[in-house]
Amino acid sequence: MKLSLENKYALVCGSTSGIGEAIAIELAKLGATITLLARNEDKLKKVLQKLPTTTKENHNYAVADFANSQQVQETVERLCKERKYHILINNTGGPKGGPIINAATQEFTNGFKMHLVANQILTQAVVPSMKEASYGRIINIISTSVKQPIDGLGVSNTIRGAVASWSKTMANELGPHGITVNNVLPGFTATPRLASIISTRSKREDKSEEDVIRTMKSIVPARRFAKPEEVAYAAAFLASPAAQYINGVNLPVDGGRTKSL
Repeated sequence: MKLSLENKYALVCGSTSGIGEAIAIELAKLGATITLLARNEDKLKKVLQKLPTTTKENHNYAVADFANSQQVQETVERLCKERKYHILINNTGGPKGGPIINAATQEFTNGFKMHLVANQILTQAVVPSMKEASYGRIINIISTSVKQPIDGLGVSNTIRGAVASWSKTMANELGPHGITVNNVLPGFTATPRLASIISTRSKREDKSEEDVIRTMKSIVPARRFAKPEEVAYAAAFLASPAAQYINGVNLPVDGGRTKSL
C-alpha cells in the first residue's frame, strides 16, 4: 500500500494546535512539504519547528484570519504562486457552543464565512495545480454532527452540515480530474476546543468538569477521548495515493459514538 507523500505539497489550515497540528506533523512524516496556515504567527513558528524534514524542500507558514475573506484570498493566491499544492486540509475552530434558539444571526454569518466561504476560496486557489498534476486531495475536518447533531452546538451543527453538502458537490465535480474531496468527522478529541466545550457544559449544567468528562466518555464505545494524532492518521491516509478511489465520503473517527451508519 502506497502511503508515501514524497514530492507532494500540502497546505494545512488551522495548524497551530490540536488536530490541525497533528495532521501537519503526520503528513510531514510521510514526506510531504508543509505550509502551515493560521492567524497566530507565534504559534505557527512553534509548530514549524516541530515538523520533521524528510525532503530537501523547506516547510513554511503563512498568516491569515479565516474570518477575513479578503485576507485569506490574498494569502492563498500568493502561496499558490510559490508552490503547487497537491493536498489541502480545510480546518478551523468551530463556532461557539450554545442552544440554537439563543444564537444571534451574526453567529451564523460568521461561522459560514470562517468555514464554508474560506473553504471555497482555498479550494478555488489550489484546484488548478491539482488538475495539472492529476492528483489532488481536499480533506475537510468537520464533525460527527453532520451525521448526528450534537446537543448544545446549534450553530456548529448548522454550518458543519452546509460544509458537508458543499464537499459532496465538489467531490462530484472534481472526481474526473483525479481530485478527491472527503470529510473527516472527529468525535470527542483531546484538544483545546474540547476543553472549552467541557468547561461550558460544566457551568451550564452545574456539574464538575470531571462529571462532564465521565458522562461524555460513557457514551463512547471506546470509553475514552481520541488523541489528535488518531484523527491525523485518517486524514493522512485519505491524502495518500492509496485512497485514490475514496471520494465524497464522511469518515467518522469517533470511537464508535455516532449512532447512524
